[in-house]
Amino acid sequence: MNETGKKAVVLVSGGLDSATVLAVAREQGFACHALTIQYGQRHAAEIAAARRVASALGAVRHVVSDIDLRAFGGSALTADIAVPKGRSMDEISHGIPITYVPARNTIFLAFALAWAEALGARDIFIGVNAVDYSGYPDCRPEYIAAFERMANLATKAGVEGDTRFSIRTPLIAMTKAEIIRLGVKLGLDYGLTVSCYDPGANGEACGTCDACILRRKGFAEAGLRDPARYVAAALTP
Repeated sequence: MNETGKKAVVLVSGGLDSATVLAVAREQGFACHALTIQYGQRHAAEIAAARRVASALGAVRHVVSDIDLRAFGGSALTADIAVPKGRSMDEISHGIPITYVPARNTIFLAFALAWAEALGARDIFIGVNAVDYSGYPDCRPEYIAAFERMANLATKAGVEGDTRFSIRTPLIAMTKAEIIRLGVKLGLDYGLTVSCYDPGANGEACGTCDACILRRKGFAEAGLRDPARYVAAALTP
């Protein structure tokens, strides 16, 4: 990736959405600085996936930063709470699920903002989308707009600079199928990504958690084969 381009910090979790966002930022000519937060999540296979994605898409630099949210718990991803499996689309689309991690995107965006200010970058990309914000409060457009306002109030660059921070959410109004089609168009290999909330010891996706269900539905609606590795039971009709 060309280091002379305009700089952006891109949050990269290793999942489908964040990988697509990195591909979009690259396509838009940004010199991408990828940021992954290792927060004590049970699906740590995503960290290896994030490294693969950042390398494959030519990030200028990839930082993996540690903050252990297991100290607080409150989520099936950071505490000894079972990950929901086999939920219907109606169940998935209503309420805030137990896989919500308290204040996660606020923490992630705060780290991204700190790095962006240090870099002299003014653009931060995050892969929130319409499928997610129906359940996760920190994926809604009004939240993103509020964080952007805060970023320009609470930083030296925002107060003294002649440009404003922009929180870019290119996927926010897209379905999973639309996101997948976009990524394929940009040459993204989704086999590099991991979406599962509860992967097996060898990184195989469970196939039945909310994230797996939404991913499989997205590929089916896009008319494409999902290259993810699933446990054999998940593939049994």
